[in-house]
Amino acid sequence: MSSPDPQVRAARNHSTSPAVRGPVVAVTGAASGIGALLTERLAASEEIKQVIAIDERRGECAAAQWHILDVRDPAIAEKLRGADVVVHLALDLDLETDPAARSAYNVRGTQTVLTAAAAVGVHRVVLCTSAMVYGALPDNELPLSEDAELRATAEATGVGDLLEVERLARRAPRAHPGLNVTVVRPGVLVGGTDTALTRYFESPRLLVVAGSRPAWQFCHVEDLCSALEYAVLEKVDGELAVGCDGWLEQEEVEELSGIRRMELPSAVALGAAARLHRIGLTPSPAGDLAYTMYPWVVSGSRLHDAGWRPQWTNEEVLAQLLEEVAGRHTVVGRRLGRKDATAAGAAGATVALLGAAAVVRRARKARRRI
Repeated sequence: MSSPDPQVRAARNHSTSPAVRGPVVAVTGAASGIGALLTERLAASEEIKQVIAIDERRGECAAAQWHILDVRDPAIAEKLRGADVVVHLALDLDLETDPAARSAYNVRGTQTVLTAAAAVGVHRVVLCTSAMVYGALPDNELPLSEDAELRATAEATGVGDLLEVERLARRAPRAHPGLNVTVVRPGVLVGGTDTALTRYFESPRLLVVAGSRPAWQFCHVEDLCSALEYAVLEKVDGELAVGCDGWLEQEEVEELSGIRRMELPSAVALGAAARLHRIGLTPSPAGDLAYTMYPWVVSGSRLHDAGWRPQWTNEEVLAQLLEEVAGRHTVVGRRLGRKDATAAGAAGATVALLGAAAVVRRARKARRRI
């Protein structure tokens, strides 16, 4: 007789294991990405009694109890009944998604989950946004504390949605007494992710805006999942920032990556990025550039005080990122090679930026000859 499927064995082992007195945890967005990683991690933890997995399709974790539905469906309340903690990870931050549809999904989904959780007696909801909500500004402290003002604007990809999620998180305990909300804000997320910031390292040259002061702080998805688990187990609460210890200066990034820079004046870079996005050649708005220009490094002091430590360094995460993007070619956020039209758009973007750089170089040479 053939041996049982590994997933079947895992389910049997889970069902016959001694009773666990820990919390019942529901995870939305559990079928893929961070949600899938966290679901597997929690299901394997001896400190977790049960994991309820919610998504629009079934994931691979056999030890979880699966419910298939859209998080915007009010019927989610019944699926959350009996849960002690909900981790809401069903957010769409895909660069290619229509911005209006993305915002409608992210905001409505978060509203529905918070309301449903409160209605069925869930006592804690954990939300995941990004350290981008602090904003990338030239006068930011290095590092920022968790209590720093959220000064981001809605000009970068998805940041407007994340700011709205933050607003809902602050309002929820007042609207629903007894409901606690923890917000986790990771740095530049790496590990199977695709964002404007990871695509920055797919370019043949690293675009550097003259006079800017970049500082790079990464967060590996494994470290994010361990921080989320800390929040689930109530080892820490409130507003939490998570990332590698310290940061890398732009010169260090260039040395470690081996990718040379292309430097442009601010007006040229921002103007070109805005025009290219406006005519549809690039998926990233000009606001994304700010996060490669100015620091938004976080301290993560609350997690550290609770005993949490990152397992990855910035250097290690950057090395993994470079491995992941090897062979990909992106210019100003647009990937080459998907379709002829896309490739043509990327080529046009390349010409536009390189042309702008050439004009600037000629102007500088002319001034030096005067």
